Amino acid sequence: MKKGIHPDYHPVVFRDRAGGLEFLTRSTATSSVTVEWEDGNTYPVVDVDVSSASHPFWTGTSRVVDTAGRVEKFNRRYGRTRREENS
Repeated sequence: MKKGIHPDYHPVVFRDRAGGLEFLTRSTATSSVTVEWEDGNTYPVVDVDVSSASHPFWTGTSRVVDTAGRVEKFNRRYGRTRREENS
């Protein structure tokens, strides 16, 4: 690899506050917030909005959407009126 063209690749803790998941990995992401990890070292922390611990698909909390009901609701609101259908 060429020297001086690659970003700094270092250990970082990714934290999902909603799911309570924290994991240490290597990344080019940076942060001014740090945390002391289990090994006694201090690492930068990157907070993420969604991870496998909080995503509805992976947690099994996803909802089934009633699409037929949504179509009927749309047609009631914005669909043709009876006057337009008879023309």
